[in-house]
Amino acid sequence: MHKPVLLKEVVANIRIPAGGVLLDGTLGGGGHSEAIANNAGGKITIVGIDQDSIALKKVENLLGPIAGKLILQKGNFRNLDKVLKDNGIGEVDGIILDLGFSSDQIADSGRGFSFMKDEPLIMTLDDSPTEDVLTARDVVNLWQRENLELIFRNYGEEKRARKIVDAIISGRAKKKIETSGELAKIIEGAIGRRGKIHPATKVFQAIRIAVNDELGALTEVLPKALSVLKKGSRLAIISFHSLEDRIVKRFFREKANQGQVILINKKPIIADEEEIVLNPRARSAKLRIIEKI
Repeated sequence: MHKPVLLKEVVANIRIPAGGVLLDGTLGGGGHSEAIANNAGGKITIVGIDQDSIALKKVENLLGPIAGKLILQKGNFRNLDKVLKDNGIGEVDGIILDLGFSSDQIADSGRGFSFMKDEPLIMTLDDSPTEDVLTARDVVNLWQRENLELIFRNYGEEKRARKIVDAIISGRAKKKIETSGELAKIIEGAIGRRGKIHPATKVFQAIRIAVNDELGALTEVLPKALSVLKKGSRLAIISFHSLEDRIVKRFFREKANQGQVILINKKPIIADEEEIVLNPRARSAKLRIIEKI
């Protein structure tokens, strides 16, 4: 079961008044929204966005009984302004964005996110992508050498990108690479395996980021989130790798320097040892929070 990270820290900083509106742009298992709603002064409206319709269906039973009003929308958080407008909401009293990847999605999606399983290479966060949507299969089999090397270095921060790309180009020339297991085997064959971290980890991250335009979506959503936030209310963002954290940090600092927000924490909040023991994925989580002036 997916465990929300930095839960007590999020709840301590995102306080929604009775009758207020919480926007959860990455609803997932609904853990953050549930805790925030239970800590609110009374019934609140929860607006939850997620690209996975299965996740939305599961969360409905969890949040329905505790929310004054529950609005669930399938889509990308980059469109949160449209979601609010379509539902007649102008401003919100708090926003949470957990940019992490749900462990439930890795385990149950069947879309090739994990190198530990042999599944079709899809990697879209959307559980029902249309035929024209970019997939991991397209990236691996159709992208040019230069583009593959670029995303592996920039999105995966993989130093051995060239060697991996050579192996992928060679492999796909013989046979189209169709599954996550096939791709993981090619990567391991190219660079070997040392230590606990699987050699395909960074490459899989890079492909997933490229397929879902995750950094583009984050860059686009930040000004939108700030614009729909009420004065005196807070935006909390949890990131899991340096590329995301850098984008968030720069935006927050820029808006603080412009006098639009207050930085609640100048350095990111990280998980304590107790949480890391219970939930190892929390080790890489970084929470940054701003309050709109």
